[in-house]
Amino acid sequence: MNAEIVAVGSELLTPRRSDTNSLYLTGRLNELGVEVTTKTIVGDDRERLRDTVRLALSRAHIVILTGGLGPTEDDVTRDAVATALGRNQLFRQDLCDGIEARFRLRGRPMAEINRRQAYLIEGAEALPNPNGTAPGQWIEEQGRAVLLLPGPPNELQPMFEEHCLPRLERLLPKQAIRTRVLRVANMPESEVDQKIAPVYTRYTNPATTILAAAGDIQIHLRARSGSVAEATNLVEALAAEIEPLLGDRIYSRNGDPLEVVVGGRLRERGETLSVAESCTGGMLAERITSVAGSSDYFVGGFLVYGDRMKTALLGVPEALLREHTAVSKPAAEAMALGARERTGAAWAVSITGVAGPSGGTEAAPVGTVFIGVAGPDGCRVHHARHMGDRTRVRALATQTALDLLRRRLG
Repeated sequence: MNAEIVAVGSELLTPRRSDTNSLYLTGRLNELGVEVTTKTIVGDDRERLRDTVRLALSRAHIVILTGGLGPTEDDVTRDAVATALGRNQLFRQDLCDGIEARFRLRGRPMAEINRRQAYLIEGAEALPNPNGTAPGQWIEEQGRAVLLLPGPPNELQPMFEEHCLPRLERLLPKQAIRTRVLRVANMPESEVDQKIAPVYTRYTNPATTILAAAGDIQIHLRARSGSVAEATNLVEALAAEIEPLLGDRIYSRNGDPLEVVVGGRLRERGETLSVAESCTGGMLAERITSVAGSSDYFVGGFLVYGDRMKTALLGVPEALLREHTAVSKPAAEAMALGARERTGAAWAVSITGVAGPSGGTEAAPVGTVFIGVAGPDGCRVHHARHMGDRTRVRALATQTALDLLRRRLG
């Protein structure tokens, strides 16, 4: 079976809000063997939402709507779904009493407008919502299921876990979906695809999707079958064919990002890390410390944006900076060695460069980056020229730095 998710709310069509509910729902549905084929965001418009629901019902076995169940006029989900199904809405006094009781617990009277939340689409089952005033609704229509869920995640997730999952398990045939996510560092998407396409294109199950970000390629392998064991075997067999083609460019086989992989290796080795950053302005340290438990191996770092700070905090000689400039191999090496010496860490990583859009020179054009990795066996410096805007150059610099450290850690 497949599913469509419709997120309702004009605020989700602005740059200030994002739809996170669909990510949670997709994960839970996949565990049941349900493929989410379409996700849609619709503003607070009854007619447009009605048409969206009709289209979804024409091609999906399960349609889940999130949001738009509040008491105000712009909460249009109940009205739109009822119209799409050709059903009436019925007032339920018991639901209204429950909503009123919640207001009494808060010491507030229920506004008359909240009575709108006590209307149930004809034939629907009410889904209790102990965390809010909007009950959910479960509707079955010609072998299809329509779910109306509240928008706040703290209301939606408990409702889905307690009331929707058991109903879906009864409705669904036994099926399993298993995935494998291979992550590849610092290879162009086209090069990755050229290497592995002759393999994955021979398969329709598992299906393969390639996602690209700055210096990071994700290869998603997805198998469907009647049993967990068979789905697992399918996805592992394809992964086993792909992995030799990419070799050590693959840094993760379970979807973990580089900062998690590097942190795990440092922890296994019982070693520590410090950083010295110039053009990345703390982005590398932020990635490292975003991992829970990173205090086990990360001792700290230096944000040395100007030359004076490189000298004062890391001991980079002024004469070296005058002769070679801060964007150079000698500067990156001195920064990494200085960070390692001053922190006592087993490893230190430095980044210096020109992120742009201005500041480039003939010797060091915009995008030039030098990365130093100092460890027990000495310091090595990597020179790269990254293309793109300031954000991309800095992201690529941190990705490259973590990958260089990963390779040194073995």
